Amino acid sequence: MEITRIGVVGAGQMGNGIAHVGALAGRAVVLTDVTKALVDKGLETIARNLDRQVSKGTITVSARDEALARITPAVGLAELGSCQLVIEAVVESLDVKVRVFQELDRLLGPEAILASNTSSISITKLAGATSRPDRVIGMHFMNPVPVMPLVEVIRGIATSDGTFRTVEELAKTMGKVPVEVNDSPGFVSNRVLMPMINEAIYAVHEGVGTAEAVDAVMKLGMNHPMGPLTLADFIGLDTCLAILRVLYEGFGDPKYRPCPLLVKMVDAGWLGKKSGRGFYVYEK
Repeated sequence: MEITRIGVVGAGQMGNGIAHVGALAGRAVVLTDVTKALVDKGLETIARNLDRQVSKGTITVSARDEALARITPAVGLAELGSCQLVIEAVVESLDVKVRVFQELDRLLGPEAILASNTSSISITKLAGATSRPDRVIGMHFMNPVPVMPLVEVIRGIATSDGTFRTVEELAKTMGKVPVEVNDSPGFVSNRVLMPMINEAIYAVHEGVGTAEAVDAVMKLGMNHPMGPLTLADFIGLDTCLAILRVLYEGFGDPKYRPCPLLVKMVDAGWLGKKSGRGFYVYEK
């Protein structure tokens, strides 16, 4: 099945990026969130990022205008009924995602595919909340979506080969490199990345080094393009904490226990770049 009409639930940094690459790939996109203000903000981000691509010469002005014209804004889920594939990109909460998937299951046609951009939550659990577990799959895009080539394509226990092939092909048409992984807490990306970020936070917590020192060691000594604490700020410290809790609960292994400093910073509302303060201070 060729996907020509995509729905994206959540117009935040991941959702608007997914809508951006979908529209640029020639697909009609319905972008939705819980308020018009959030949808409008997502559309403004897409327009700004497309303008950036025009200025860099990677796309033409006409390609930008055509992509923007393919995106239909919506509030709520009702207008997603005609979509062949809906990608959920809401907050990293199992309860919230299950409610979204149950509502989408009722709204969409029987052949439609439901995908989640979750960073760590079980695709099998999400699929189990629907009447179509064979047509539920993970599409974990990397941030920023228009720039990063990887998409983890995650099979739940019941995901069909046909669903996988359809989503794999769509990811390729979006200019992404799909990598197949199986359902497990954190998948591959965050099972490897989050313990490193957590250990970097412990190094600061225990006074081994400042955030600047930890990031400098990893950039200059390990050739990382961005230090782990800067990366954590960009991901969002609340998202990092949510993923670590999924890993800790999923494996029952103390090596995934979130650092107390991370918990304290999230409690304080220091969420990283999006809140203006995390391990570093940012201008809003």
